[in-house]
Amino acid sequence: MVFANIEYLFLLLLLIPYIVWYILKRKKSEAALQISDARVYAHTSKSYKNYLLHAPFLLHIIALVLVILVLARPQTTNKWQNSEIEGIDIMLAIDVSTSMLAEDLKPNRLEAAKDVAAEFINGRPNDNVGITLFAGETFTQCPLTVDHAVLLDMIHNIKCGLIEDGTAVGMGIANAVTRLKDSKAKSKVIILLTDGTNNKGDISPLTAAEIAKSFGIRVYTIGVGTNGLAPYPYPVGNTIQYINMPVEIDEKTLTQIAGTTDGNYFRATSNSKLQEVYEEIDKLEKTKLNVKEYSKRDEEYQWFALAAFLCVLLEVLLRNSILKRIP
Repeated sequence: MVFANIEYLFLLLLLIPYIVWYILKRKKSEAALQISDARVYAHTSKSYKNYLLHAPFLLHIIALVLVILVLARPQTTNKWQNSEIEGIDIMLAIDVSTSMLAEDLKPNRLEAAKDVAAEFINGRPNDNVGITLFAGETFTQCPLTVDHAVLLDMIHNIKCGLIEDGTAVGMGIANAVTRLKDSKAKSKVIILLTDGTNNKGDISPLTAAEIAKSFGIRVYTIGVGTNGLAPYPYPVGNTIQYINMPVEIDEKTLTQIAGTTDGNYFRATSNSKLQEVYEEIDKLEKTKLNVKEYSKRDEEYQWFALAAFLCVLLEVLLRNSILKRIP
């Protein structure tokens, strides 16, 4: 049961001071008939009227409560809903080459990518998401899963140096394709994030893109890194020295990969830009949700109104019959 005008229920609070006033009034009231000594009545049995003494007030309170409920318009709801959710299968292909340690994004490219990817995953609870890592070679960090708690924990543990250094973009795409090719989802997506140029691997990026296209997989590519030079931490003895390294992103190839698979290429030159890129991808790849809903509400105030009327009627009858006061 629901209430159409639920704000009227606050009127129930007004009954509290009314009850307190009644109690205090009873304590201060004086007997209508006063006698010098009541000990003679000590062993006299009590009349049933003694037990009905407060009945009119109780009926009055119940009637007020019922009237307030009538004002709040109690309703019953018959509701039928059928929701059909179609999730999207997404593989995140993340570059973990040592160049991702450059600090043109804060605290560095890899940590910024991890933070934004985690936020992206949190915003898509109905999707299967997996992670592929690549540098000079590639491996699957996490296969497609809806257990996003495990996925986020694995993202937290991503770091550079896990595999041979280099940038095998084609191998990263190919590995992600193997995880998506047998998927039954209508929409299959790879989000590839890299900061370099393909220089390793047995499969070229464009060949991998053609393979992805043959399986109906869209690839969104992200080139991460500022323009010009980027500060890169270089260990010297027990200290860290920073050297400025040129940012070399093969934007032409990344654009071709995206174009071949009907995806898009984005450039992220800062943390905020990277955030905007994922937000844009989120808009482009929305989960489909079809909801059919039928709702009917019936007013149920009649029974409350009838009960209130009966309470008032019974109160009047008691006050004018059994509990009638003689001045």
